[in-house]
Amino acid sequence: MSSPPLGRALAEIERHVADDGWDQSPRLYALAPTSDLVGREPALADKLGIDPAATPGGQLTPVEQELSDRSLEDVLATIAWPSTVVGCALVVERIVLPPRAEDDLPDSPDEAASWAREHPDRADVRLVVGVLRDGTRSSVLRVRGHESETDLVRDNELAPELAAALAATFAE
Repeated sequence: MSSPPLGRALAEIERHVADDGWDQSPRLYALAPTSDLVGREPALADKLGIDPAATPGGQLTPVEQELSDRSLEDVLATIAWPSTVVGCALVVERIVLPPRAEDDLPDSPDEAASWAREHPDRADVRLVVGVLRDGTRSSVLRVRGHESETDLVRDNELAPELAAALAATFAE
């Protein structure tokens, strides 16, 4: 299941995060219907540069959330979104290696991480995964060095485990 407003919000988040460059910590966003945000918080909408007259229906506004120093798994396990939040998105950066590299991967997690960072065939990626309260999922991925808008990979299931963890934040 996909949603054009969710896909647009994820692309917007990726562009925003890209302004700060690479090698960033994870970033979490609440997604609120723009029309609701404009109605409830006109001053905030004005501060964000949202023009109510030019806002198409169904548009989502990402609102960055503060993340603590705890592990991402611990943070996601404790989130309970208010009803005004219809979705959420998470930005993570990862190292991707070619399949042939798996045979040489060290057993120790610390050694494996160091080895991957130094691997000559590594690729750095920025992944933005989003889910809506109704179960809709989407994701976008950018490979470092491919910064054009047309280089953004869009898919509903790039990281199904991460999407499931985000969806669990909406469990009642």
